[in-house]
Amino acid sequence: MFLPEILNLGNVFKQYFEIVPAYSSKLKDEVYRLRHKVYCEDLKYEQIQADRREVDEHDSYSLHLLMRSIKTNEFVGCTRIVRPRLENPRHPLPFEVICSGMLDQSIMDPIQLQRHSMAEVSRLAVISSYRRRKDEANRAISISDDDFGTSKQPRFPFIPVGLYLGTTELARINGITTLFVLAEQRQVTHFSKLGVELHVVGKPVEHRGPRVPAVMNVNDIIVNMRTFFRPLYQTIAADIKRNMSQ
Repeated sequence: MFLPEILNLGNVFKQYFEIVPAYSSKLKDEVYRLRHKVYCEDLKYEQIQADRREVDEHDSYSLHLLMRSIKTNEFVGCTRIVRPRLENPRHPLPFEVICSGMLDQSIMDPIQLQRHSMAEVSRLAVISSYRRRKDEANRAISISDDDFGTSKQPRFPFIPVGLYLGTTELARINGITTLFVLAEQRQVTHFSKLGVELHVVGKPVEHRGPRVPAVMNVNDIIVNMRTFFRPLYQTIAADIKRNMSQ
């Protein structure tokens, strides 16, 4: 990683972005509109909706998160944490349906976990004006080696990492300890570069490209976080705490 470690990532982040948990109906609508732009209009993953909102059956059981640009005040990214249903905790999460028969239960069997403390990260999306590189054109969000720049031209992927860390903090404060995700294989590698251990728990599946089911432990992410990233995490945690009432 080429970014100088003397740089305070938290101070840099808050000059440009803010993390906002979407608890109100108004903010959830912002999430659904942003997702429609990315998933329906840009990437054609879902059908265009008349109301320009991308919503599915899992949204009412989810925690939602937005990233706002300080400069323009527009929302530029979002994600959600899908939780098991209180009335039926064993109802499968989206990845359990997509990966049916492909999970390695000798590594981890989601059905045997305490369902109230597990969840799935999905619907990560960034608007097109912030997905500038050619290799991002067909992806809702990504991290690549180029995001870390070179020793002469250092850079840092604040948007995807900000959304990931925001998801981690939102999970923590809601008592979620285990997070599943359908990830590209290269994402597993890039997560490890950020100091996050993503454990693959099944065979690759086809879901908008090849994906592998993976799991991460929320407490381990926080406890084992590299010193370099901690100011960024603290800034994002403060954003979430400040904006909880919105």
